[in-house]
Amino acid sequence: MNYISTRGGVEPASFRQAVMLGQASDGGLYMPNHIPNVKDRLQSWRALNFSELATEIASIYAPDICKSRMSNLFRDAFSTFVESEVTPLVEVGDVFVLELFHGPTLAFKDIALQVLGRLFELILEEQDTELNILGATSGDTGSAAISGVEGSSRIKIFVMFPDGRTSALQELQMTTVEGDNIHCIGIKGSFDDCQRIMKSIFNDVDFKSRYRLGAVNSINWARVMVQIVYYFYASLKFDRPVIFSVPTGNFGNILSGILAQRMGAPIDRFVLGTNENDILFNFFNTGRYERGKVKPTISPSMDIQVASNLERYLYLLMDGDSDSVVRFMDQFMNKGIAAWEDGELVDSTIASNRVDTTESLRTIRDTWINSKYLVDPHTAIGLAAAKSICSTSPVICLATAHPAKFPEAVTRATEEIPPTHTKLAGLERSKARKVVLPPNESDVRNYLANVLTES
Repeated sequence: MNYISTRGGVEPASFRQAVMLGQASDGGLYMPNHIPNVKDRLQSWRALNFSELATEIASIYAPDICKSRMSNLFRDAFSTFVESEVTPLVEVGDVFVLELFHGPTLAFKDIALQVLGRLFELILEEQDTELNILGATSGDTGSAAISGVEGSSRIKIFVMFPDGRTSALQELQMTTVEGDNIHCIGIKGSFDDCQRIMKSIFNDVDFKSRYRLGAVNSINWARVMVQIVYYFYASLKFDRPVIFSVPTGNFGNILSGILAQRMGAPIDRFVLGTNENDILFNFFNTGRYERGKVKPTISPSMDIQVASNLERYLYLLMDGDSDSVVRFMDQFMNKGIAAWEDGELVDSTIASNRVDTTESLRTIRDTWINSKYLVDPHTAIGLAAAKSICSTSPVICLATAHPAKFPEAVTRATEEIPPTHTKLAGLERSKARKVVLPPNESDVRNYLANVLTES
């Protein structure tokens, strides 16, 4: 197993190399050179716990890391979760909710980022070197990434976020963490600005190499790989294929599900839920991928108009035709619009629904009234999107964040103040540290260079 760029312009990489590089030097994203079929292993996998299943899946995609070391790494990473099952499945009304928020920062990003931080440490220790992480977050990735590398002597982390556009608690989860290796950068713009700056800096091979930059965003293949695990783990609990309803903005979460399906997980189809930032809704319903202006909503982690992991999906859809991927992405980057020209629906196994703020709030309220179950506004989008499903198959909605992270939205919906989670208590009284920069690549470059030169 090796890794190739979606744009076909670089030599294949090992798993270790793909993890450390994050983004390929031709601007593409790393993908495995084949997606293995594991249907013959499903029966034995049903008996595994979460860490054991993660080890089996990782051993396929990371053959250059000893299986026993991966097993220990997963056990250590998931020991930080308050639920021994890691991702418990809860029946709520006529659907099942897969709770992905029991990690240190109460978001699904913890599942992959607790692993990625340890992967970095393992590889850096072997190489006796250091790494400087540059990340962009629309809300949850930043705090989860910081938690994954907090206290590391080999890793510094720089996290860009749209200043004033995350929830108050999301920002505090990043900016109140103490540590000389942690740097939070508020960008006076949108998440798409943060992501654009990050990708452009990674495209500068000399700058990236000089300052030993690495990635924690889902452009890093390791994150996508780890997320595959919970799709298998949940679907194998049923005796027939399931339907997943996935709230998504950057397409990384649902991409992992699509890969699990291609590997043989018993998944019938997907429902993709978006908020008013509906570029993915439009793509899957019309074939047009057209960038719009980012609209702030009560589900800020999905306030995105450029879904970075769609490129990996296009690579799958185009049967590994890198030239076609490059043409599509160049057209989108240059003109703000590209189109799927096959004359048919993009993918018959993926339905997409757009859920606005009013419907999100109604879903939070109704779920609380009818089931006494609180959900955050992102999970509410998944639940609302699932209402369109007419099937006897089990429906699993991904709960991507704990409702305590979004008390304003929950209170607005239910007219009740949600209980504070112990992991969030006292954040408002903690000292926050951040720098604020304009949405310019040059300003971020200069800040990185100054900090890293001084250290």
